[in-house]
Amino acid sequence: MNNNLGAKLTALRLELETLKIHGHEHVEGTLPPDWLARLDVKDMKPKSVKTLVAVKEKKQADSLEKITADVRECKLCPLCKTRIQAVPGVGNPRARLMFVGEAPGADEDKQGEPFVGRAGQLLTRMIVAMGIQREDVFIANVLKCRPPENRTPLPAEVEKCEPYLIRQIDMIRPEVICSLGAVASSTLLKTETTISKLRGNFHSYHDTPLMPTFHPSYLLRNESAKKDVWNDLQMVMKRLGLVAPAEKGKS
Repeated sequence: MNNNLGAKLTALRLELETLKIHGHEHVEGTLPPDWLARLDVKDMKPKSVKTLVAVKEKKQADSLEKITADVRECKLCPLCKTRIQAVPGVGNPRARLMFVGEAPGADEDKQGEPFVGRAGQLLTRMIVAMGIQREDVFIANVLKCRPPENRTPLPAEVEKCEPYLIRQIDMIRPEVICSLGAVASSTLLKTETTISKLRGNFHSYHDTPLMPTFHPSYLLRNESAKKDVWNDLQMVMKRLGLVAPAEKGKS
């Protein structure tokens, strides 16, 4: 390769990756995981290489454990004064599928784990019906602390808490997110469109395909909606290449 052309290509790759590291998620183009090792660093200025590596290491310093610790110690909004404990989220750190609800309820506030009540038991059955286990996915909420009397999250609370969810998504890198319920779906998608109109189609949240569907607690009160939720989950399964146990073995 011509030396000048090689140097220009190296500079372009460096600029692309730097933009991505600094949060410009919509930059087009992808690089292999070992892109830095594959570049000819002789063509790059030493200062540029040192700066890029430092930024990359700082980004990698984050972890689910650190996010969990930050959430448990969080005092960014008044909910820290009314909670029993924060509910960071739980599941596989390499989950292909992530479920996101609205906020912890009373049971979750006591136990520190999302979706552990009746709605959580139904969610577990939904996951198993998809051909996977609860421990295969990651489950979280938009808010990490229970709002008093389970009221709807306030915009100011979402503003303080949503960055934790984004950090979790950045670390896990799920292939699909499934938002559970009207509040979670409208909050993440920044829309007032009803859940009935949002569900059944993929949207995008933080550059990740997002499927809105009804909350398990809604299904406990409205059994007829289970068919709609199953249709939504089947679309998720198709994207992930999953086969329901009931379908396995059929010709």
